[in-house]
Parts: sequence; C-alpha cells; structure tokens
Amino acid sequence: MNEKRRPQGRNFPPRSPQATPAEETEGQLEGRNALQEALRSGRTIDKVFIADGDTDRGLQRLAAEAKDAGAVVVSVDRRKLDAMSFTHAHQGVIALAAAHAYFTVDDILEEAASRGEAPLIVICDELSDPHNLGAILRSAECAGAHGVIIPKRRSAGLTAIVAKTSAGAVSYMPVARVANIPSLLKDLKKQGVWVFGTAADGNTTLYNADLKGPAAIVIGSEGDGMTRLVAENCDFLVSIPMKGQISSLNASAAAAILLYEAVRQRS
Repeated sequence: MNEKRRPQGRNFPPRSPQATPAEETEGQLEGRNALQEALRSGRTIDKVFIADGDTDRGLQRLAAEAKDAGAVVVSVDRRKLDAMSFTHAHQGVIALAAAHAYFTVDDILEEAASRGEAPLIVICDELSDPHNLGAILRSAECAGAHGVIIPKRRSAGLTAIVAKTSAGAVSYMPVARVANIPSLLKDLKKQGVWVFGTAADGNTTLYNADLKGPAAIVIGSEGDGMTRLVAENCDFLVSIPMKGQISSLNASAAAAILLYEAVRQRS
C-alpha cells in the first residue's frame, strides 16, 4: 500500500508504533507493571483479563483505570490466565493491546463527507476470527470504504494477527468500536445511512441492492450470521447468489463481494 491510499480529506493522526515483536506476538501484555506502563503511555488496550475473585485493591484499581481508558475488562478463572500466559508470571492480569488506535463513528462519517462521497461502512457483528477481520479490513481499504465498525465485546479486536492479516490496511482504514451494534444502526439510519445486512435467506438479491447511496454493510459472525436484533434493524437483508453445493461463503469473502458491488455501482 502506498501513502495515496491514506484517507484523503482529514489528516488523521499517525498511528504510533505499538509493541516490539519480543513483547507480543498477539498484543499480549502480562503482569501489573506491564499494563500500568501501557496505560500510562496512552497505549490502546483492547481487553483486560483479571483473575476472578482477586480482591487486591491495586489490581481492582488497575482494572478500573483500563476500563476508563476504553478497554473491556473480563473476570476469568485463574487457570485460564495460566493457560494464556507466555511468561508464567501474569500476577493475576493479562491484557491484549491493540495494534493500532481506534477512531470514532463520527470520524468515519466525517471522512466520507470530507471526500465528498456517500458513506460506505462495514459493520462486523460479533466477528470473532481475527483472520476474517483482517481480511475484511484489507478488502474495505482496497474498495475505498470509509471505515469499519466492530463491537467492544464478542469480537476480535485490532490484535497483531488482525494487523498482519490485513496486509497493512489497518494503517489506513479507520476502525471504530461501539458498545451496542443495534443502537449504532438506529443512529446511522437517523443520519440517512441505509443498512444492508447479509443473510442467506435475504429478501433482496445482491444485484438488486442499491448501494450507490449512503450504505452500511453488516457482516455476521462466522457460524451464526447476524444476531437477531441486528438483523431486525437492517433496512435490507441481502443474499448472495450461490450456484454450488456449499450454502455459504466465508465472512470476509461475503464482505468483499458486497463492497465491490458497491464500487461497481458507484463507478
């Protein structure tokens, strides 16, 4: 990717380098000091796992600080922390750092406006496979989408695996996190964005979907597709024609197909 693919209208701040390869293979930080220093430096933390039942005030204070900084904090059995640990010295806390900082939904909409284009957004509904998320970021960047939105919980975050799978697209494609996808869809519709969900039994075929205007494409999870409330808040449920014996596509493949149908219609 070269620099001309960077969002053109607004000057997004450069994303600072995050961690050294020795420090993390998948953005994993172990121990209280490692998390404390990461928070102090302003590093973006995706998720923090703390030992269930640990009442240590220092640990609880650290967890609260991480939550205030936007991280998802999850209590887990200490045996899970032991299994996750590379150092075997996790001190009751393991954090997953984001490979890059997150943007806001407003950043994404403003980027579309600054480029004089109808918004084209990809929304991932509980997509847990980091390889799929990375591939979607790559397709979205190549298709000229304005941003990708993921939920804070039950989703892959911007881990090192996602960054690697995106083949560099994570450096150019704004990604926002929200607490509630159905609420997001309602807000986007109020702002004139049409919401297109992907579903095998959708009532609108891909080639009848009008993607020329402001559009958000919703991609469901690998196994279950979109959640019920998300599907109910879509304006259209779009099906991709399937001519073979297999009844569904990989989530990232489905995203790429819809994105490039939007590119075709907008050309």
